[in-house]
Amino acid sequence: MPEDLISKLSRPDISPATDEEILAYLRRSRQIAKIAAAIDRETVIMNACKQLGIVISEEELQAAGDSFRQEHKLLSAPETLAWLAQYRMTVEDWSRGIHVSLLTQRLKEILFGETVDTHYMSNRNDYRRVALSQILVYERVEAERIIQLIRVQPASFCALALDYSQGKQSKENGGFLGIHFLAELQPEIAQAVTNRSEGEVIDPIQTQLGYHILKLEKWLPIEFREVREQILEYLFQTWLENKSYSTHLV
Repeated sequence: MPEDLISKLSRPDISPATDEEILAYLRRSRQIAKIAAAIDRETVIMNACKQLGIVISEEELQAAGDSFRQEHKLLSAPETLAWLAQYRMTVEDWSRGIHVSLLTQRLKEILFGETVDTHYMSNRNDYRRVALSQILVYERVEAERIIQLIRVQPASFCALALDYSQGKQSKENGGFLGIHFLAELQPEIAQAVTNRSEGEVIDPIQTQLGYHILKLEKWLPIEFREVREQILEYLFQTWLENKSYSTHLV
């Protein structure tokens, strides 16, 4: 029966959605509050730039536009116009977006650039990056049993994680948790791995989540540029949230 019903359905003629239809969809899909909050944040940014006298020159705007086109392989006018049509943007919309992006970055630096540099130099060790694997279990006895399997037998950490880990992420990825800054880790785990060597398996660490058997896969070099941008973005977004008057709905 379902096949018969499906065969009777014809593909409707679909024309591009109008702006009114898009707005109606955003309302009924409960996304309108997020859009409104984003607009509020942009208004805060524009007002702050005006008050601080922050401006973007035509040369800077042109350079940013050229960089954008190169990044997106828009190497000719027809390609650029086709891209704009795909995203339902005018040249003015696109230019405005680049302008706001440049102003936002300039405002970030003016408000928090010096703060970030001072914070980083005072807390540099927190931004060491480490690749970790883990097996998470809820009972101490189970954790000790797994440690014995790892230490006494040539058992694969990855295989044991797949078999025994009760943490969703670690179980699905063969134990691998990814690469993290020390500051992002739970304090007990950060303390346990700080002075450990690559390849070392660490005895169970208890946290509120259970018992973590950790393997330190690799220490990675600090990349100041990446770290600095993350801290800068965090400070800026916190400031924006405090300045925004919108209610954020989930």
